[in-house]
Amino acid sequence: MFAVIKTGGLQYRVAEDDVIRVGRLKGEAGEIVQIGDVLLVGGETPQLGTPLVPGASVAVEILSQSRGPKVIAFKKRRRKNSRRKRGHRQDYTMVRVSEILTDGKMPTKKAKGRPAPKPKAESTAGEAPAEGKPKAKSKAKAKTMKTAAKTKTVAKKPAAKGKAKK
Repeated sequence: MFAVIKTGGLQYRVAEDDVIRVGRLKGEAGEIVQIGDVLLVGGETPQLGTPLVPGASVAVEILSQSRGPKVIAFKKRRRKNSRRKRGHRQDYTMVRVSEILTDGKMPTKKAKGRPAPKPKAESTAGEAPAEGKPKAKSKAKAKTMKTAAKTKTVAKKPAAKGKAKK
């Protein structure tokens, strides 16, 4: 079974377990997202949408969020001293198609190969560090403290006064 979906203004032909790169979708890695814009569901009895197939959706698992290569748009108008340089990087999402759903069904599969997310430890602002240990300094702060200790302050000499030439 396959489907043709529309996302980000583009159309993709997908089947189960396909990995594709689509325009940015909201969500984090490991989440299951449903795409409801299904134009065609193929198989033994294909369903063609007008424009969408009613009750059909595709469940996808977000693998990663990334960005494409940098594209430089440089414009120059010769002899006019006019130049414009702009850069652009497109945002992309890598997804794996987990299920093609019809008749308004909900996704049944869980994200493949992903451990359960770890609960974040809650901390309060007035809470003291555990077991009386001081907080560890960040690497950047420790590095700047080391370089500050190595540098020496040097007194600046006053500028020499001289007669100006006429």
